[in-house]
This record gives sequence, structure tokens and C-alpha cells, in this order.
Amino acid sequence: MFTLDRPATNGHVSTVILEPARRRPRWLLVLAAVACILAIVASVVVVRSRAGAVTYTTTPVTTGSLAQTVTASGTLNPQNTIDVGTQVSGTISEIDADFNAHVKKGQVLAKLDSTTFQAAVDQAQASLQQAEAQAAASGATASGGPSAVAEAEAQAQSAAASAQAAQANAAASKAAIATAQTGVTKDQAALALAQQTVNRDRQLLSQGYIAQAQMDSDQSNLVAAQSTLASAQAAVQQAQAQDAASVAQIAQAAATQQAQQAATGVSSATAANQAATHDASVAQIAIDRAQLVTAQQNLAHTVITSPVDGTVIARDVSVGQTVAASLQTPTLYAIAQDLTKMELDLAVGEPDIGRVQAGDPVSFTVLAYPNRTFTGTVQQVRKNPTTVSNVVTYDTVVIVDNKDGALMPGMTADATIQVAHVDDATIVPLAAFSYTPPSGALKGARKRNGTTAQSGSAHASAAKTSSAARSAGTQPSGGGSPWGKTTIASSGAVTPGSTGRIFVLQNGKLHPVPVKVGLVGDTTASVTPLRGTLASGAQVVVGDNSSAKGSHAASGGNPLTGGQHGPGGRGGPLGGAR
Repeated sequence: MFTLDRPATNGHVSTVILEPARRRPRWLLVLAAVACILAIVASVVVVRSRAGAVTYTTTPVTTGSLAQTVTASGTLNPQNTIDVGTQVSGTISEIDADFNAHVKKGQVLAKLDSTTFQAAVDQAQASLQQAEAQAAASGATASGGPSAVAEAEAQAQSAAASAQAAQANAAASKAAIATAQTGVTKDQAALALAQQTVNRDRQLLSQGYIAQAQMDSDQSNLVAAQSTLASAQAAVQQAQAQDAASVAQIAQAAATQQAQQAATGVSSATAANQAATHDASVAQIAIDRAQLVTAQQNLAHTVITSPVDGTVIARDVSVGQTVAASLQTPTLYAIAQDLTKMELDLAVGEPDIGRVQAGDPVSFTVLAYPNRTFTGTVQQVRKNPTTVSNVVTYDTVVIVDNKDGALMPGMTADATIQVAHVDDATIVPLAAFSYTPPSGALKGARKRNGTTAQSGSAHASAAKTSSAARSAGTQPSGGGSPWGKTTIASSGAVTPGSTGRIFVLQNGKLHPVPVKVGLVGDTTASVTPLRGTLASGAQVVVGDNSSAKGSHAASGGNPLTGGQHGPGGRGGPLGGAR
């Protein structure tokens, strides 16, 4: 026994008397240690037996309709928007239609100041009247040209006739000269014969062979022959004189004819000049008339009218504003032709555009009506791509009924395009394709499926592989599955036409069912059993509690202490906290 001084809280020193401890028997300590070990072992056995019970998460098989969809966003626009501009420049003097106004075709929207355009119309009208007066005067002058030409041509024809007559007279004179010369030659021969006859009779008379009467008769014939020759010679001279006169007449007629022909040419040229002047005046009338029409059109264009029935959705001008139409037509108004039918322009991505076709139904929502779903139909998939930040999209046009006028141009829509649809389909969740049972969960099912007892080791190996894959977050390959190769297990993707297997829970036991995938939705897919049947309401397994146990076992944690197993562990069955 000994004492120990210890300071107290009140400042005094207290004395503690310590007595030696009593020793307990060693067998009691051994007994206590054995009891603790047995308690720990019993608790571990109980916890592991409870953990060995697998609890499955199931979803019932349903029968109904399934749709495959593509999502996209876009903007609502009117089906047909007309930009109303002006073809002339000027200053806005009047505004007759404002935003949201319902206008009819031909209704006045605005007016430009028409002062200068009206002056241009008046000037064009005056020019046209002047051209018409000049054309009338030139027409009157040109009308006398043909008569002058006709008169000159008549005189030329008369001169030609006189020339022809003169030539005929000259020909007759030449013929008369020839005849007269022939008569002179004949009369000269007769005179020579009469002279010879007189000379011979004179000798015969002197010799007394002929009577004096014969001599007198022959002399009388000689005198007559001389007279006849003189007359013939005079006729030749007269014919020659007439021939000379005919030649002169021919020359005069030819000169007259040439003069008349020249006069005819002058008259024709004058008439042609007058006709050309008249034609120019007529052409000037057409030019001035066209200028008048242009000026009238420009004046008419100062009144801006609506080309269609519709609603004004934009007005870009105000009174006093100057618009210039020299380079391009300025836009004054934007008119939506029919707001009861809208156009939704969706930007569909390159991976999805191959499934979108004209006629696909579309549902969408807009921010203005978050609790309302609108519907439409794909009208056109345009082939012109749009690339923004290396993302390729295609404009998909959707026609939307907007009879109540709730939708407005420019609204942003989030749309869902139904690209495929099936009715009366057997529908299972997509999670069922990725589920793999834990080790030993299918021993009874394998035997019922024809697996022999000798192949138990192979199944156990496959189950271990599946368990390892599940704990690693991957799927076993088709070659490692005891139910045959599946395309889903090979590729890891659930796609239409692929094959896979799902597990159905019946009476607490799993039954594998091989299926072929039909249509794939967002979270479900339609399937067709390759063997057996898959009734509506059957419970398809999508998960169990083994994943949580696997992670717990992998940590090596003691269910009682939370420490690690094995020698040296701080939380082992035999080691406590130090």
C-alpha cells in the first residue's frame, strides 16, 4: 500500500491511497477471448448469409405503341413573307398601315412625295403633243410628194413618146430619101435614053429616014425626062431636109426625156425625204408616248400598295424619311401572307437527317406556352447544309396549323420528329439488355435449358467472367455467354435489327429469353422473342443488389468493424482498435 499526492481543482492537494490489484485466474481470460471470437464469427456468418440473398429490380413487359424520334430546335416563320419596297426614290409623305395591320391586296400602305413625278408627267405630255403636231405637218407635206412624182413621171413618159415619134419620122424620112434617090436614078436613065433617041433621030432625020414628027416627039420626051429628073432630085432634097429635121427632133426629144427623168428623180427624192421626216415624227411620237407611260408609272409608284392579303409584321420607314432606290430596292414593309399556317425551320443534325422524311409527324413546344404541345408535319428536307463550328445541320421545313394565332414569327421551338412508329409491340426497357445476373443465379435455369452436370464448371467460369465484367462496368462478349453470341453484347449498342437476351423473373428464378430488337426509343425498345414467348406483364430484370455487395466486398471491409481482412489489418477479427 502506498500514497499519491494529486492537486485538486480547488487549489488543495489530495492524497490518494493505492492498493495493489488482485490477480484473476488465467483461465477466465482465455474463456473471455474464446467467447469474443465465437461472437464475431457468428455475426460474420449471419451477415454473409443475409448478403447472399439477391434482390432483383424488375419492370413489367408492356404491349402498345412505340415511336422512334429525333429532337431538334428551330424557329417559326410565316410560310410566305413578302418584302414590300419602292421602285422610285423619294420622301415618305404618308403612312397608312402600321404593325399587325390586316391589309388587303391593293390597299395603300404609304405614299411618297409626288411633286417631281407629277411635273415629269406634265412634261412628257407636252412633248407628246408637240411630236404629234410635227407629225401632222410632215404628213401633210409628205402627202404631196407622190402627186409630184406622178406628174414628173407622166411628163417623162410623154417625152419618151415624143422621142419615139421623132425616131419614127426619121426612119420614114430615110425611107423617103431612098425612094427619091431611086426615082432620080430611074429618071436619069430615062433622060439619057431620051437624049440618045433625039441624037439618033436627028441623024436619021437629016438622012430622011424618019419624019419630022418623030423628031418632035422624041424631043418632047427628052424635055419630059429632064423635068421628071428635076422633080425626083427635088424630092430627094426634100426627103433629106425632113430627115435632118427628124434628127433634130430626136435630139430634142431625148433632151426633154432626160430632163423629165431628172425631174422625176428629184421629185422622188423630195417625196422620200418628206416621208422620212414624217416617219421620224411618228417615231418621236412613240418615244414621247413611252416617256409619258414611264412618268405615269413612276407617279403611280409613289403610292405603295399591298401586293397580297396578309398581316404587316414589319414597318421600316416613317414619315419624312428619304428612301433611295438607285442601287437596290429598299424594304418598307414585311407582310406575312397567311399567319394561320406557319413554317417551322428545324436544324437537324447530320447523324439524324438520314431518318427524317417528308410526311413525318412533329410535336414541339415554345417558351411562350410551356404546357402546350403543338403539332405539324415535315414538308421538306432541304439538301443545302449549314456548318457552324464544324457541326453540320440541314434545314427541315415543318408545316404547322396556327388557326388560333397563338404562334408568332420568330418563336424558338424545341421539336420532336417521329421518324418511325410501331403498334401492338412488345416493349421492354433498354436497361434489360445490359443486365448480367450474379454468379450462381442461373444454375437451375441452365439445367432446365438442357445443360448437363458435367458442364457445371464451364458455367461457373462463365458466371465468374460475367461477375467480373459486371463489377468492371462492361458487358461480356458473345463468345463468353452461355446463351450464345448476341450482336448487342458484341457492339454494346441496342440498335434496330440487333439480337440480345433479357432475363425474366418467374417464381423467384431467372429465365433468359433471346430476343430480336425492333424499334428503339429513348428508354425502351420493341422486341420479338427468338425462342418461347414474352407475355405482357412479365417481369423483366433490369438490376439487382449484387452490385452494391460487390463494391462492398471489393473493399474488403469487415461488416462489423469496417476494417480490412488479412494479417496486419487494423480491423481484423482478432485485432481491435489500438
